[in-house]
Amino acid sequence: MTIDAHQHFWQYEPVKHSWIDDDMRVIRRDFMPNDLIGELKANAIDGCVAVQADQTLAETEFLIDLAAENNFIKGVVGWVDLRASTIKSDLEKLSNHTILKGFRHVVQGEPDHNFLLRKPFLNGIKELEPFGYTYDILIFPHQLGATLEFVKQFPNQKFVIDHIAKPYIKDGFYDGWATMMREISLLENVYCKLSGMITEADYKKWKPDDLSKYLDLVLTSFGSKRCLFGSDWPVCLVAGNYSQVKNLVTDFISGLSDNEQHNIMGNNAVEFYNL
Repeated sequence: MTIDAHQHFWQYEPVKHSWIDDDMRVIRRDFMPNDLIGELKANAIDGCVAVQADQTLAETEFLIDLAAENNFIKGVVGWVDLRASTIKSDLEKLSNHTILKGFRHVVQGEPDHNFLLRKPFLNGIKELEPFGYTYDILIFPHQLGATLEFVKQFPNQKFVIDHIAKPYIKDGFYDGWATMMREISLLENVYCKLSGMITEADYKKWKPDDLSKYLDLVLTSFGSKRCLFGSDWPVCLVAGNYSQVKNLVTDFISGLSDNEQHNIMGNNAVEFYNL
């Protein structure tokens, strides 16, 4: 199967989605399954993983409901308050929904650089493994140091770094990001999504060559068994269309074996998220 391991749905609300700034105004509208299904068919994508964009339990329920109505949504990455004292019972309740595969917190938006290392959050992560839940790591490069210390504490927990940790491609930031990504990749329970890259480049002027060294670093470090293709639709639309995002990855990996390409474009997502 070919799987888009990272996309979003929302019903646009200016306050809730205040992160969508003026430069991203093209996505200030609703994006629902009917908007995506045509893109998936046109790009020969068999299914997708819907990832939270809002930090509420209502968001998790929203995505679960959409998945129940649309069988091309193969899995959901929701949100739960991992810092809550009730986290174990919260997870037990949510575990009735088999479509729910894991969780994410918008750590990139936390002012505390060491948010991942705070005890209440660590206590929540500790509860995920018994349920078989995954955790998506959404960070900026300055949070990679904390991320390395964080993932080291949970050698059996399945982690995936979203959007290759959002290097500042437009500004040419590379060396510091590359050093930390290599270190994190040594931990074999950590995967990486080849997603969210064109929106870290120059929205209007990016070229595939601008991204090649970043893709090369991730692929060389994590290998074809721990990289997952993701579109980051509809966020990607601020800098390109769905086909451009898919082709960026498929063109880059075209020199790999068929098996390696199939792993990146779907098999790894099926295995990681237990789709």
